[in-house]
Amino acid sequence: MTHDHVHGSNRARLAIAFAIVVVVLVAEVVGAVLSGSLALLADAGHMSSDAIGLLVALIATLVAARPATDRHTFGFQRVEVLAALVNGILLSVVAAIVAVEAVRRLLEPAEPEVLPVPMLVIAAVGLVANLVAMVILRGGDRRSLNMRGAYLEVLGDLLGSIAALVAGGVILLTGFAKADAIASLLIAALIVPRAALLLRDVVRVLTESAPRDTDVAEIRRHLLETPGVLAVHDVHVWAITSGQPVFTAHVECEAAVFERGETGTMLDSLGECLRGHFDVEHSTFQLEPAGRSGTEEHAHR
Repeated sequence: MTHDHVHGSNRARLAIAFAIVVVVLVAEVVGAVLSGSLALLADAGHMSSDAIGLLVALIATLVAARPATDRHTFGFQRVEVLAALVNGILLSVVAAIVAVEAVRRLLEPAEPEVLPVPMLVIAAVGLVANLVAMVILRGGDRRSLNMRGAYLEVLGDLLGSIAALVAGGVILLTGFAKADAIASLLIAALIVPRAALLLRDVVRVLTESAPRDTDVAEIRRHLLETPGVLAVHDVHVWAITSGQPVFTAHVECEAAVFERGETGTMLDSLGECLRGHFDVEHSTFQLEPAGRSGTEEHAHR
């Protein structure tokens, strides 16, 4: 599947999911006003951040598809990572706001009035809609950090709808209205780890750390097994965006490689090694004669 095809598929998924989230958001706001439910309002706040996040993610896929230029030589694919950063921050802010309001309600001596029937109806609608949105987004989350952020947001909405349903059921059966605030705290608690994991992956890309599944020592070992290779140094592995790793290295070769004019064959062998064993499509090698690393000031392993 080509990268352009993946972008087109992701855009379609995001557009449909965005439409679903906006419809449910409006329904939850109306339901929260009618029922007095903080859990519904918390989930609506979460969904508003999701709507913004999905819109940002959708715009990011459009920008990321633009071709590279002399100014932006790697293209605009990292815009997707910045979109994931925005999503992670939005998730964190919503979790904090919901938690503060839920604690305030729990500490109030009088129980707030919450109407369970409207709460249950709207929560059920939200549950179904989020299930549909998750099915639409599923798959794209494995290829794109941007899509993963969108998928995690919708997953959080699904869990929030379940929490609201349970709280509505408890209120209907027992009259314990503070179950609504407890459900809101649960929603906030579910948001935090997802935001933390997403932000961790964003930081990994923005700091140009090696991708999580990449073993640099293993890559070096494979390259050293290539006939004619004596040493590998100045190895750099990073990702432009999720699923787009980049590799550069200086490779010291036997004198025969240069004397016989086999540098092209060597480059093909090294590139094939990375593509075949490590799924790295974009690689750059600098071929050097033996002992070259000792003359470079900032050479490293």
